[in-house]
Amino acid sequence: MAKGPPKPKNSRSSPSSSASAHEPNTKLVLKIKSNENLRRSVRQGGVTGQRKKEYRPKSAMISKAKQKKIHKKFDKKKPKKPPTAFFYFLEDFRKEFQEQNPDIKSMRDIGKACGEKWKTMTYEEKVQYYDIATEKRAEFDKAMAEYIKRQESGEDQESEEDSEFDE
Repeated sequence: MAKGPPKPKNSRSSPSSSASAHEPNTKLVLKIKSNENLRRSVRQGGVTGQRKKEYRPKSAMISKAKQKKIHKKFDKKKPKKPPTAFFYFLEDFRKEFQEQNPDIKSMRDIGKACGEKWKTMTYEEKVQYYDIATEKRAEFDKAMAEYIKRQESGEDQESEEDSEFDE
């Protein structure tokens, strides 16, 4: 059997004309048409009948994190939430820890030591801090109830309007 001239491997001919059973090394190449026309019709709402969507380049899109940075007006008269029992323990622990270890200044190291101590403490040792936190929470609840009553009655709104112009 005589061999003819070698055929190029990247032949783009149709499968019916040049691909035969005698040439096993020939690859079939399928052309994939661009879906640009389909994309255009979807953008215009033509194919699926859905609403027209707005497409913007990625550089123009705003991330969700930046969208959430819209801050609400902070009401200075609203009572602050009280700290938890752990934070009352942290105050006491910091004082003791710094007296015992004056060379350690890092808040990270102090916080780690405090967390380890809190985890190993029994409930009976933590009770005094829970009591303080409960008292402060009760005071906060009373103050919050009064604040809500003032908001509903409209007493604070008059003073808020005046304060906006002062700033």
